This record gives sequence, structure tokens and C-alpha cells, in this order.
Amino acid sequence: MFRPFDKAPAARRRAHNNMNLLRVLATVSSMTFISRILGFVRDALVARLFGAGLMTDAFFVAFRIPNLLRRLFAEGAFSQAFVPILAEYKNRRGHEHTKLLVDNVSGVLAIALCVVSVLGVLAAPVIIYLTAPGFTANPDKYQLSVQMLRITFPYIFFISLTAFAGGILNTYSRFSVPAFTPVLLNLSFIGFALWAAPYFDPPVLALAWAVFVGGVLQLLFQLPFLVRIKMLPRFKLAKKDEGVSRVLRQMGPAVFGVSIGQVSLIINTIFASFLVTGSVSWLYYADRLMEFPTGMLGVALGTILLPSLSKHYATSSTEAYSRLLDWGLRITLLLAVPAAAALAVLALPLVTTLFQYGAFSVADTRATRDAVIAYSVGLVGLILVKVLAPAFYARQDIRTPVRIAVVTLLATQALNAVLIGPLRHAGLALAISLGACFNAGSLFWLLRRRGVFTPQPGWAPFILKLAVAVAMMGVVIWLAGGDAALWLAPGASHRVIRLTCVIVLGATTYFVALWALGFRLRDFSQRAAE
Repeated sequence: MFRPFDKAPAARRRAHNNMNLLRVLATVSSMTFISRILGFVRDALVARLFGAGLMTDAFFVAFRIPNLLRRLFAEGAFSQAFVPILAEYKNRRGHEHTKLLVDNVSGVLAIALCVVSVLGVLAAPVIIYLTAPGFTANPDKYQLSVQMLRITFPYIFFISLTAFAGGILNTYSRFSVPAFTPVLLNLSFIGFALWAAPYFDPPVLALAWAVFVGGVLQLLFQLPFLVRIKMLPRFKLAKKDEGVSRVLRQMGPAVFGVSIGQVSLIINTIFASFLVTGSVSWLYYADRLMEFPTGMLGVALGTILLPSLSKHYATSSTEAYSRLLDWGLRITLLLAVPAAAALAVLALPLVTTLFQYGAFSVADTRATRDAVIAYSVGLVGLILVKVLAPAFYARQDIRTPVRIAVVTLLATQALNAVLIGPLRHAGLALAISLGACFNAGSLFWLLRRRGVFTPQPGWAPFILKLAVAVAMMGVVIWLAGGDAALWLAPGASHRVIRLTCVIVLGATTYFVALWALGFRLRDFSQRAAE
């Protein structure tokens, strides 16, 4: 069980660097699962209390901007640039130099974030005008958006420092703390929506303050753990520091690489906007289903692999580096392939059970089902990218994944143009899937070509046994799913019960088949780099 403030004995603390990564993966994935479930609760609560109208439109725009900056700068780009260099300092230069790097980077980061936050608050009217120009036709809506943006914009300050602290903790193998941290934002939303909204005028302002307070809580939550490992930053500002300069140089291509994904989503939305009404929504709901396995497996694996791969690279442990990456790839296939197969086979039951209520019609269900099936084609590729890209980041090579991402972006848009005609919105989803497979294949090919990765023995029987187990699971859940009419009929309770039974039966079939074919949990044990 995860105990955020459990004071472990000294022997247990010393064992952190020798922990089992499989157990860490389970912990991080479970924390991600909790966060995603609370996110659904948060969305449902906001929809029920505030509906969909002027006030919620204003809030979503005000929250979208700092949230986008978080994705671009804080979590993705900064971690990719900072963690490998921090791991190098930790393994080659000792505690004193590592602490100095943390102090100096924190000083530069804090000043930059203060400037950005102040500018964001002052320029809120201009930012709303540029990002939601249609709001100017309604002065009340426009002014409310500006007011809430000024409350939410400092979130980028707190969440960026939270990502900074999380990178340090991950490097020191305290993975469960950063994994649990996002839960606090969702709890802040739920608390403010339920109990604080009546004290605000208008009540929707409570959501903006929930963002602000959630950012503060996430940062404060991690500080005691930084104290324990003696890495609490002192916010120094050295005139010239080699480590800081290297982090900043890596940040440029990292930001560009992360922004490519956002650009791809924007372009896909533009394509979808030319299709029939509902296309954007169908893709959104299908993407929500894809976020569960990609977050629980892809993001979790990338998070725990990057620090250990960085440590192996810093200590020139090429064989251990290759073995760890091999383990990551096998775990990915072991869990992502059945997830992709289950999404494809159970697309209709999943969509009806989760979304087919109220105004969400049978036609919407069938259209969303098509998008889910198209997305499932690339699920393995999407998750593999999150495992293979850290293999480059750990070597402080951010440019190679960025170049591949640019080519992938161009290829995806070409596929959009080809597939949108015959397949409509599902063609856009399929283009993203095929692009992800191309991205993963290119990363793998370059790792092999450069001699960075050498597969361990036993891949052929591993793939064969995996294929047999997935095929058995697929047949079972297809038969258990039954006729589509059963899922399309009204009634929420029977869908939930039936879907739960089918999923449990499929999972049991898959893991029993793996056991019968000779797979054992101990065979996938892997220790973190010391």
C-alpha cells in the first residue's frame, strides 16, 4: 500500500536504489489509475453542478492555457532535459555537486517562472482575445474569462516547480511520490466544486481557485520528500554554471519536440472540423479511452525507465543499459498487445457502457466505436514511443527523437489527406495510429543501427507465446461479448455488470494462458540502477 508519509527504517531507505522496477511500475500505474478515475469524477461533477454554458466555456479556456504550457514546458520538455544531466551528476560527481546543480537550476527556473506568471496575469485580456476571439462578442463572457485566467495562470509556476521536484525524486527512485501528486489537483477540484462554490460570485470562480490551490498543494506535498533525500533547493543564481547551461541547451529541442504532438492534435481538429457535426466529439471520446492504457503503462514506464537508463549511461554500463531497455520492451508488449486487442474487440461495449446516456445516441456510439478501433491499431506504437524515446533522452540525445517526430508529423498529415475521404473521422484516428507505429519503428531501428540496443535471447518464443495467449483472450471476450443489440439496448446497470464480467474473464484467460505457456512473474523482475 502507498503511504505518502510512511517513515521507513534506514535499511528500507537504503534499498530504494535496488528496488524491483516491476513493483514500481505497478505502484506508478495504480497512482495514475486513481488520478484518471478522479478526473472522470471531477468532469462529471463539474458537468452536473455547472452544466455547459457561458461560465464553463470561460473556465475551460482559462484553464487550457496554463495547462498547455504545463505540457509543453514543465512535465515533458523539462524532465527530458534535466533528469539525464541530474543522473550524470549524481553518479559521477557526488552529492555536493549534484546539490549545487539543483540549487542553480531551481534559481533560474524560479525567476523565469515568476516572469512568465506576472506577464501572463498582466496580459490576460490579450491572451483571451487571441485564443478565444469569439468571446469578445459577449462582454460578460470575455471579462469572466480574463478574471479566471488571472487566477489560473500562476498554476504554471507551481506545477513547473512540482515537475522539477518530481524529476529529482524520480532520479532518487522515489517514484510513488510524483505519481501520486496529480491526485491532489483532482481532489482540489472536487472539494472546491462541492463545498466552496456557494461562497463565490459567480460560483464557477471556485474552479479557477481550485486550479491555483491544487498547484500549491502538489508542490508542498513533495517538499518533505526532498528534505529526506537532502535535495531541497536553495534557489541560488550562479552567474555561470556548466550544468545549468547544458539543461537550457537541451530544453530548446525538447520544447520543440513536445510541441509537435500538440500541433498534430490541432491539425487533426482542423481536419475533423470539416466533417459532419459530431466528428470532433467522437474523436475526443475515443481518445479518452486510449488515455487509460497509454497513461497507466506508457507514461509510467517512461517515468521509471528514464532515471535508470540515465544512470547506466552515466556509468558507461552499456550491457545493463541494453538489458533494461529489453525488459521495458517486453513488459510493454506483454501488457499493451492484449490491451489493444481488447479495445478493438470490446470497442462497442466500452463506448455504450461509458458514454451512451442522455443525448449520446446510438449513432454517436457506433461512430465513436469506429474511432476506438482505429486508435487501437496504434496503441502499441503509442506506448512503445514512450519507452523508446527515453532511451535517447537518457543519452542526452533529444534531437534524434525530435527529427523523427517531425517526419512522423508530416507522414501523419499525408495519411490524413488520404484516409479522411473513405474513412471520415476514423481515418484521422487511423492516421495517428499508423504515425505512432512509424515513430516507434524508426526509434527502434536507430537504436539497433547505432548499437545502443542489443536484444536479449528468447525473443522468438516470447512473441509466439504472447500471440497465442492474446488470440485465446480475443476469442473468449468476443464470444462473451455477445450480440451488439444487447449493448445498444437501454439500461446502465446490465451493461456495467456484463462488461465487468467480460473484462475479468478475458484477463483471467490471458494470464492463465501465459502461465500455462511457461511465463512466471519472477522472470520479469528487474532492479533499478544503483
